[in-house]
Amino acid sequence: METNKRHIFIITGRSGAGKSQALKMFGDLGFYCVDNLPLALFENFISYVRENETLQNIALGIDIREGDRLREMPKLLNAMAKNDFSVKVVFLDASEECLIRRFSETKHKHPIHKKLVAAIEHEREFLSPIRTMADKVIDTSDLKLGELKEKLSALITLKRAGDMQISVMSFGFKYGIPKDCDIVMDVRFLPNPYYVKDLKEKTGLDKPVQDYIMSFPDAPEFATRFADLIKYLIPKYITEGKSYLTIAMGCTGGKHRSVFMAHQLAAYLNKLGLSASEFHRDIGL
Repeated sequence: METNKRHIFIITGRSGAGKSQALKMFGDLGFYCVDNLPLALFENFISYVRENETLQNIALGIDIREGDRLREMPKLLNAMAKNDFSVKVVFLDASEECLIRRFSETKHKHPIHKKLVAAIEHEREFLSPIRTMADKVIDTSDLKLGELKEKLSALITLKRAGDMQISVMSFGFKYGIPKDCDIVMDVRFLPNPYYVKDLKEKTGLDKPVQDYIMSFPDAPEFATRFADLIKYLIPKYITEGKSYLTIAMGCTGGKHRSVFMAHQLAAYLNKLGLSASEFHRDIGL
C-alpha cells in the first residue's frame, strides 16, 4: 500500500456474499472497521479520520440498505481521491444459487423486502454500477473462510501506487476450478508423483517431489516458458489499469504438481521484484 497515505477499503457487494465476515477479517488485520456506515455521514466520518492521526487503516462496510444513496458513492470516492487517502473498493459477489442456499440455511431475511429470488435479482441489477467500478471483485461462492482471508490479506500488501499484487494459487481439478481467477493453467500433463509410492503422501513443497517432477524434460521447459509469459503479460495488464492478478495452477488433486509449479512461479516473480503471494487451496485434502 502507499506509505504516505491513509488507507481506506470500502467493503461492499451483494447480501449474503460475506461482507460481514470480510469486515471482521480486516479487523483481525488491524483495521479500524465501521459496518453499515450511512453515506449521509460519510463526509463527517472522513473529517473525523483526518483529525485523528491514529486512524491509518480503515475498512468501511456499505451495502444495499443505503438504497438510492448508493448512487452518490462514485462522487464521494472521487472527492476522497483528491485528499490524502488511498481508497480501494472491494466488491463481494456470489452466484444466485449460492445466495439462495445461504439465506435458506441461515433463515436470515434479505434486506430488500421482496421474495428472496426477486430480491437477489433486484440487488444484482442495482449494484451493477458499483461492481463495475470496484478495484477487486471476489466471488465467494466456493470460498472457505481461510481462502477469503488469504485474498483480503493480499489486497493490503501493495507497496506503492501502480504496483500489481499477484496471487499464485494451486488447486485440484477434482475439487473444482476457482471462480475468480484471471489465468488458469492446467499442469496435469506432467508426470504425477501420486503414483510413486514414496511420494504419494508428500506434497509439491517437499524436495523429493520437486526433484521427481523436474527430472522430466517437459517440467523445466514449461516452468521457464510459463514464467516468461507471465512476465510479458504483467506490464500489459498494468497498462490496462489492473491492480490485482490471480494465477491458478491446477492438477488432479492439488497436492503435488500444481503446488510445486505455483510455488516456483511465485518465487520467480518475487525475484523479479514483483509482489507475489502463494496459496495452496487443496494441499491438505
